[in-house]
Amino acid sequence: MSKRLLIVAHAPSENTLALRAAVERGARSETAIEVEVVAPLQAGADDVLAAAAVVLGTTENLGYMSGALKDFFDRSYNTLLDRTQGLPCAVYIRAGSDGTGTRRGIETILTGLRWRLVQEPLICRGPWQPAFVEQCEELGVAMAAGLAAGIF
Repeated sequence: MSKRLLIVAHAPSENTLALRAAVERGARSETAIEVEVVAPLQAGADDVLAAAAVVLGTTENLGYMSGALKDFFDRSYNTLLDRTQGLPCAVYIRAGSDGTGTRRGIETILTGLRWRLVQEPLICRGPWQPAFVEQCEELGVAMAAGLAAGIF
C-alpha cells in the first residue's frame, strides 16, 4: 500500500492554480506515493486521516490565510486533534504583501494540532514571478521524495 500525500490548497486565480498544479506535478514525479489534491472547501478530516503527509497552500487574504483554508481547519480541527500528532506537513503562501500574518495564523493552528513542518514555509511574496511555479514544484518534489524515502 503506497503512502498518500494530500495537497489542500486554495486556488482562486490562474496564478494560484499554476502554483497548486506545480506542487502536484512535483509530487507526482515520485511514483512510489499516491497524490491527492482537494480544494479546502471539499477537504475534511477523513482526507487527512488517510494521508501520510500534507501540503497546505493558501493566498494571503487581509493578512491572514484564505477563508477556505480556515474553514477546512474549523471543520476538521477537533476530529484531527488527538489523531494526527506529528503529521509531516509543508506550507506555501501566495502573498501580495509579506505573508507574515498568514504564516503566523497557519503555524498557530499547526502547533495546536502538533503537526510537524518539515521545511520552512514557502512564501511567494510580492508581484507575480514565474519563479514561484518552480519553487512550488520543488516543494512538491521534496515532500514526495521525503515521504517515499521514509524520512518523514
